[in-house]
Order: sequence, then C-alpha cells, then structure tokens
Amino acid sequence: MSLDIAKLIDDFGGPATLADALTRAWPEEPISRAAVYKWRARGGLPQAQLNKLAQLAAQQGRRFDLNTYLLTASAPDPRRNSEMSDRLYIFDTTLRDGEQSPGAAMTKEEKIRIARQLERLGVDIIEAGFAAASPGDAEAIHAIAGIIKDSTVCSLARANERDVRAAGEAIQPAAKGRIHIFIATSPIHMEKKLRMTPDEVVAAAVSAIAVGREYTDDIEFSAEDAVRSDIDFLIRIFEAVIKAGARTINVPDTVGYSIPSVWQEHMRTLIARVPGADQVIWSTHCHNDLGMAVANSLAAIQGGARQVECTINGLGERAGNASLEEIVMAIKTRKDVFGLETRIDATQIVPTSKLVSTITGYPVQPNKAIVGANAFSHESGIHQDGVLKHRETYEIMSAESVGWSTNRLTLGKLSGRNAFRTKLTELGIEIASEVALNAAFARFKELADRKREIFDEDLLALANEELSAHEPEAFRFVSLKLATETGESPRAEIVFNQQGQECRAESSGSGLVDATFKAIESVASSGSELELYSVNAITQGTDSQGEVTVRLARDGRVVNGQGADTDIIVASAKAYLSALNKLSQSERLHAQHSSV
Repeated sequence: MSLDIAKLIDDFGGPATLADALTRAWPEEPISRAAVYKWRARGGLPQAQLNKLAQLAAQQGRRFDLNTYLLTASAPDPRRNSEMSDRLYIFDTTLRDGEQSPGAAMTKEEKIRIARQLERLGVDIIEAGFAAASPGDAEAIHAIAGIIKDSTVCSLARANERDVRAAGEAIQPAAKGRIHIFIATSPIHMEKKLRMTPDEVVAAAVSAIAVGREYTDDIEFSAEDAVRSDIDFLIRIFEAVIKAGARTINVPDTVGYSIPSVWQEHMRTLIARVPGADQVIWSTHCHNDLGMAVANSLAAIQGGARQVECTINGLGERAGNASLEEIVMAIKTRKDVFGLETRIDATQIVPTSKLVSTITGYPVQPNKAIVGANAFSHESGIHQDGVLKHRETYEIMSAESVGWSTNRLTLGKLSGRNAFRTKLTELGIEIASEVALNAAFARFKELADRKREIFDEDLLALANEELSAHEPEAFRFVSLKLATETGESPRAEIVFNQQGQECRAESSGSGLVDATFKAIESVASSGSELELYSVNAITQGTDSQGEVTVRLARDGRVVNGQGADTDIIVASAKAYLSALNKLSQSERLHAQHSSV
C-alpha cells in the first residue's frame, strides 16, 4: 500500500503547520519541519507518526481516513472467488487461543509436536502463537514456520507496528506465512480499553496492514468483539482494511454472546453490505460461553463464512472455543445441508485429540462428541440390538472414520525395536535421536513387563514422558515407598532429584496422595497451591496405566503437570514433580492473553 504523503501533509496545512501542531500536541517528542519535509520527499513516514496524525485530526475535530490518500489497492486473489462456493478453510488456533486455558502453556518442543500433527490432520492455517507476547513464543512460531510445509503458519498481532513486525519476523521461514492483525471495534472496548476514537481505530488497522504487507500478502484482519460492535462501523473498517490489502476478514464472537440465528444473519448482512466483500474470504471465531460456539460457527458458514477458527477438543480460555472435530464432522456428515469440503483427514482426529489432551493436561470428557470415550458406546439394549443389526440405525458416522479404529492392541513384551519405531511413526510421534529412541524402547519394555497389553494410548503417554525427560528439569522422580493400614495414617517415602541432587523425604497424610505431595513439599517448599487433581485410566483393564493431572498455582501463574504409571500414586508423584518443573522454569511459552 502506498500513500500520497504530499497530499496528506498539505491537508494538515503544509510541513511547517504540521510540524508545529505535532510539537504542540506532543512536546516531549518534538518534530522538526525538516523531518516533515523528509517524509514528503521520500513518500513515507513511520507508523507511529501516522497514528499521531489520526489523534491530531481527532483533536482538531475532523475526520481522518487513510483510504483518502491511497495510491494503489491490493488486487483480489483469484483463487479465493473460485473456491468460495464449496471450500471451507480450517484455521486452528490451539497453539494460541487454546494455550490460554489455565495451565495449558506449552514448551517449544510441545508446540512443534502438535503443529506436526495438525499438518498431518490437514489443517489449512495453524495459528502458532502471538509473537509479540514473549521471545519464547516468537521463537516457537519461528521454529514451526521452518518445519511446516503443507499448512499456512500464522502469528497473531495487535494493530501496532511493534506487534506486526514481531509477527512478520517470526513467520519469515514459512513456506506459507500469514499475519493475523486484530483491534477492538465495539464501543465499550474502544472507549474503555483502547481509549481511541473510531477514526483512530480505523487508521491503526489500515497502518498495521501496510506494515504487515512488507512481510507477506496473506493478511487476516479481525474486529475484536465484533458481536457487540455497531454494524455500520464494522462495514466502514472492513471496507478500509480490504482496500489496504487484507485477504481474510474474521468476524469474532469474542465473548460468546451470540446465538445461531442472529450470527448467521449478521454474517450475511456484512457480506452483502461491505464493498469489496467478494475479494476476501470471510471467517468466524466463536467462543463457547453460552455453549453455542460450534452452532454459531456453523450458522456463520450458512451465512457465507468460508473459514472457521477453532481448536482441538474446543480448548480455550473461559468456556473454550469452537471444537474443530465437531465442526469438521458436521460439515462432512451433513453435506446435504452445507455442500462444502475441507482438506481434513478425519481419521487423524482422535490421534490429534489425544496428543493435545496429553500435552496440555486437559482430559477429554467421556461424553464429548466425536472424541469422547463414550462417543460410540451404546448402553440401551434397543440401541445395541439396532447397531448390531445395522450400524447406521443409531450411528451417523463410524468410529473408524474419525480414528478410533487405531485404538486396538498394538504391541507386547515380545515386540522388537523396529516394530516399536514403526508404531511410533504411525502415531505421529517423532523421536529425533537413536539415544532417545533406545531410552523410549527401554521404558516400553519396562511397561510391557508390568502390563500385558500395550495400547496406542500407552505409547502416547510413554512418548510424552520420554520427550519431556530431555527438557531441562529441576525435579525428577526416582522412587517411592508407601505404607498404609486401616486406622493408621498413611506414610510416603520418596526419592527424587532436585537440581541434580538426590533428595529423600517422608511424610504422613490423610491419604497416600496427600502424604506423597506433603513429602515432596517438605523439600521443595514451592509455596504453590494445588488447584486440581484428576486421574484418568488411559485404557481399559485393571492393569491400565493411570494418567494423573496436577494443577498448581503460584503468584498468579498456573501450570499443569502430567504423570502416567500403572501405580496411581507413582503417577501422582510424577505429575506433581512435572508441575514443579514448569513453575521453576524462568520462561514458559505462554501467549499473552488476547481475545479475538
């Protein structure tokens, strides 16, 4: 995007008048007349000064619209219009919005593992994080951008130059990169949070897109809190950003406030009234505060949206986001209604769900659609009889179609190293070195001695533990001895490494788990508070591994720790130490809380 800087300066009274006005408005940052002449000579000026011009115009009581000074506008992407009728793009934000769930922060390596699986799943756009939030998040996005080839890698950015440049640098290695720029557009957000006028908001959005296009032509714009924004203002800002070069327009229900019939009509109205609407892909991003994120997303699709922003398992802050698996299977199952196609490989849905659940420590509820353990279970005798006679009497999709078919017995104690490596590859688990593979295989053999049947879920838990073992750890489990008797207080004696030093501790408690945690804290003295303790059986059978999640909070920071073992108390100790490791790390990759 190019601007007629000479006309812009003249409209403010010329170089001398403009320089004096800027200096009066911001005396701590005086602008010389020579600087304004340089802006005019080179045909450009810093974005910070463009933002000041918008504020200056507001102070002077006149409208300021950068589109008035546009010399060129972006050409529409011909690929978009040809596919609008039957192609739905899946934009996954598990690594950004999903990570904002309490305690769900991930390391760079964990993010890379999930990104690889999302690519295998067939996601079109992976929002890998928020580059300006922290150096760690920017590093993770940069690493993912260098690895992922088939999916577009995206970074979120607020509508300011610093954020956009951080995003642009982070996605630089990507085969296909996108910058997702957002700014709030509702009256309450503009007045109370941004403290900006509508003119300033439009100017900031247009300026940010100009900076973003220095890095990529694939720019997405989101109007934060669009659900509570004035529709005429939405039309104005969407028209402006389309002219500035945005190629995707996202309409988010940031606070989960809408209902399907209203959201469908809202989307349809915007597409009909925004000039240039046919040049872009329209998108929606719905939150689940009223339990309608998926329903609202599907309604937006019926209203003309051709991109949906969602997360695996519906992960996200507060009540979560729209669930990717539910949207995809609704589109696939009800093709008679939607008539759309995605490039998602549905057989990868369950493996992806399990991986995200294992890494984040958020178990999937048993009655969760598509990926819950009970999703294809039938208790009623009438239902069982019907399914046995003909599956489609009570099932609208098969378990195999979403990836449940892989959850059968896989390996045993006699399985060899090559079979183990092959199975890990099938599950999307990549272990980089032979040393790490040998260590994982040794753990597998130990597990096979204690557990007769080894399932895929066991291997996922084992691999997660092995890969985590190669990250810096302040605490590491060694052994545990327990004593319990009816009428007596249970006691736990634990041995663990702290900063490379072996520590021994013992304690009594109201139960074995309580005694174990107290023993650890007698040495660690973390000062943390236990917010959540949960146990899930990884597979069926009394010899199943138990997967324990422990959530600790300290000084406003929340982390989840996971541990798995055939002994629940050992799994609990591992989970507690895992959480302490996360608390002890100086920087964890967690995105700055941003609502889109």
